[in-house]
Amino acid sequence: MTNVEKSSNIIKSLRHQIYMSFNKDSAVARAKQDLAKRLKIKEADIKAGSVSEKDFPDMSLGAPAKDEMSGQMISSGWQFNLNADGREYEYRADKYQLRLKDFNGSNHVVE
Repeated sequence: MTNVEKSSNIIKSLRHQIYMSFNKDSAVARAKQDLAKRLKIKEADIKAGSVSEKDFPDMSLGAPAKDEMSGQMISSGWQFNLNADGREYEYRADKYQLRLKDFNGSNHVVE
């Protein structure tokens, strides 16, 4: 990832933090949108599993993207699974961000 891409990602993250914050329900809704787009299926074909509150070990919610550095402080948020096409997909969120853990072998920052 180039410095320009890293800077762009930082700006995008900061902009998101200023204009939007997630709650448990909005994080699940946004995750369904993301997974439907990734799998090229309808949101209605995705089922949400249980959502649990969790303390993550760092600011990347324990799911850093490739080459990402994150603050080493505990972040509180939610961990939940979405089910589609017979598979389970793990998402993690806090009020500032949403991440998809280990999708096709890597973690993804959704927002």
